[in-house]
Amino acid sequence: MKAETLERLVRARAEKRPVALVTDLGTGLQTLVYPEAVHGSFSLDGAMLATVRDYLRADRSGVIQSDDDSRLFVQAVCPRLRLIVVGAVHIAQPLAPMAMLAGYDVTVVDPRRAFATDERFPGITVDQGWPDEALAALAPDARTAVVTLTHDQKLDDPALTVALHSGAFYIGALGSRKTHAARLGRLRAAGFAEPALARIHGPVGLGIGALTPAEIAVSILADITLALRQGTTV
Repeated sequence: MKAETLERLVRARAEKRPVALVTDLGTGLQTLVYPEAVHGSFSLDGAMLATVRDYLRADRSGVIQSDDDSRLFVQAVCPRLRLIVVGAVHIAQPLAPMAMLAGYDVTVVDPRRAFATDERFPGITVDQGWPDEALAALAPDARTAVVTLTHDQKLDDPALTVALHSGAFYIGALGSRKTHAARLGRLRAAGFAEPALARIHGPVGLGIGALTPAEIAVSILADITLALRQGTTV
């Protein structure tokens, strides 16, 4: 491996940027493929580049074959997925461990100390800061999902504001259609345009008829998975 390639890999890991290391098994030449760029010793045509990025999106490594019979090994090097849950409420209690089982680093954010306790969220990182400050520090990126669950606009709206200014691949907000419409109205008044507001999944979760906190948590995690695996972000 060239020193420059290694340096770029190390930098990508430090910056938590997903990247695929593509090695031509015939020549040993290597190229790095990012979601938005390519750097390396050989180029890829449009179809092969799309295939490599599909592998990257799926956190998948493996061998692919090009039209000229070249065999390429794709190694996806991705930072861990993250889920930031705003609101240490009943739905968050099953959602957090479910997401951890699915491979996410989970942080529950809630300044209300009666809710945000280690006893209610064993083994989960709990942040008792105000949501806007906590999210700004956590810096959601393209490997991060953000879900607000508090039903309190003083907590949810500031968190959504930070999330909408970030590269988070999923943003969801709990609440009825009426609640969500009011929420969108407030965010419009704060200066957000329709394309930005369309990023918010609200009411959050897939429409599976969920009723209990655990069922709602399943619907939320399923919706996040759908956005991750079939969306356009990495």
